[in-house]
Amino acid sequence: MGEKPGTRVFKKSSPNGKVTVYLGKRDFVDHLEHVDPVDGIVLVDSEYLKERKVYVTLTCAFRYGREDLDVLGLTFRKDLYLSTLQAVPPVPEEARPLTRLQERLVKKLGKDAYPFTFEIPQNLPCSVTLQPGPEDTGKACGVDFEIKAFCAENLEEKIHKRNSVRLVIRKVQFAPEKPGPQPMAETTRQFLMSDKPLHLEASLDKMIYYHGEPINVNVHVTNNSTKTVKKIKMTVRQFADICLFNTAQYKCPVATEEGDDTVGPSSTLCKVYTLTPLLASNRDKRGLALDGKLKHEDTNLASSTIVQDGANKEVLGILVSYRVKVKLIVSRGGDVAVELPFTLMHPKPVEESLPSTPCASPEKINGEGHEDDIVFEDFARQRLKGIKDENDEDSPLC
Repeated sequence: MGEKPGTRVFKKSSPNGKVTVYLGKRDFVDHLEHVDPVDGIVLVDSEYLKERKVYVTLTCAFRYGREDLDVLGLTFRKDLYLSTLQAVPPVPEEARPLTRLQERLVKKLGKDAYPFTFEIPQNLPCSVTLQPGPEDTGKACGVDFEIKAFCAENLEEKIHKRNSVRLVIRKVQFAPEKPGPQPMAETTRQFLMSDKPLHLEASLDKMIYYHGEPINVNVHVTNNSTKTVKKIKMTVRQFADICLFNTAQYKCPVATEEGDDTVGPSSTLCKVYTLTPLLASNRDKRGLALDGKLKHEDTNLASSTIVQDGANKEVLGILVSYRVKVKLIVSRGGDVAVELPFTLMHPKPVEESLPSTPCASPEKINGEGHEDDIVFEDFARQRLKGIKDENDEDSPLC
């Protein structure tokens, strides 16, 4: 009879082993109406702590340049959100009811385990990474969330690496259950010296596509003009609105299909073209928006951003959207094109807790096959050959 799996809990300790943070998951879902709370436990060595305190912070930051490029004391980082609480000793007026996971961890870890809970505001962006170029080093630009626990006498004191813990978490969205209307677009072009027009109509078979799923583009061309359509080109383009000081939009093709179909005068064409946008085909494109990733794990193209009406774009960081562009190349007549917006996301998992790839072998505590068992997995600091360990100061955590 196989051993019954326990509840997965991620942990990470400070370099001196005196402060350890425990989290039940690394991905926190934005449901639009609310965001999953970040509930965890910080375990401290009471003898080492003495008269000092333990603080825990939640930070959402937009990194738009390398941290090692210090220009006149300026940092290429903008904090979009920062929340700090004192976990040890606990502040009575800030106390919250313990979640089920916190109750179990406090019972298992003992009297030196203290709970902390953060509420992520709804208007913050999701975790997005901008793909670095081959020559880029250091932490990638983008939006990330970080939990940090540290030991200090007060908040003004310098934070030391030896007694602090940093964990990168992710804020994610999943495809909505309501699919939305089927994307359709059409246009008519009247050419000089031609009595009748050229008509282009295009549509997708649905609004929401999952990562890795092929996209079928239905194209219908009615050419009553005297011109000839020489070629038909389909492109899936990613649009990234960078909301920092001034909003700027960057677009990048992520899938392309060209058809050599010609449509002569007084002819029609009805055809379905298939495109599949994948990161594997776009790894050389610097600045491409990707879903936020954890250290040494692969990711995918950034998911579409779903924003509530009236949201403040100044704190949204990076907004991602996708469109299929259908373009007809017309001989001596220019181009005729339409665009079809669609949503590219992951489906909502069936399980309540999101799947995550373990970084270390599970260590079972009090393992007796009981349903209340807990499996601890490390947010491990992995050393790569030729790269010194910097206590994860400038790199995302596993």
